[in-house]
Amino acid sequence: MDYYMEDRNVINRLIREWTQYGRLVIAYDFDNTVFDYHGEGHSYENVVKLLRDCKEEGAYLIVFTSRSEEELPFVCSYLNDNEIPYDSINEQPPFLDFKGRKIYYNVLLDDRAGLHSSFSSLSATLQYIQQRKT
Repeated sequence: MDYYMEDRNVINRLIREWTQYGRLVIAYDFDNTVFDYHGEGHSYENVVKLLRDCKEEGAYLIVFTSRSEEELPFVCSYLNDNEIPYDSINEQPPFLDFKGRKIYYNVLLDDRAGLHSSFSSLSATLQYIQQRKT
């Protein structure tokens, strides 16, 4: 099996990177990851809680959305009104000397990009980081 198809290897890499750098860069989509785009009554409370908990542990959070520039004030307003943490929107972390078209992140939470798998791996990583502190 491909190495990063195994959850344990993904979790170990995230733990190693969080430990080495003191934080992770976590990117997350807006629509249908923290916001109910279609108004169907979906809850994203588990993702939002994970983001809050990761932020408390020092993670850098990027909203990685395909929304247009004109829609970003709404995105900011929604995130602020619902106390969903973020550090930037569609921008590289300022502390990284990384140049490229793709935004750098250690893990991506996105309803169209394996949300369950990345959520589970990040949750396990956070649990390890929190236990290590006690």
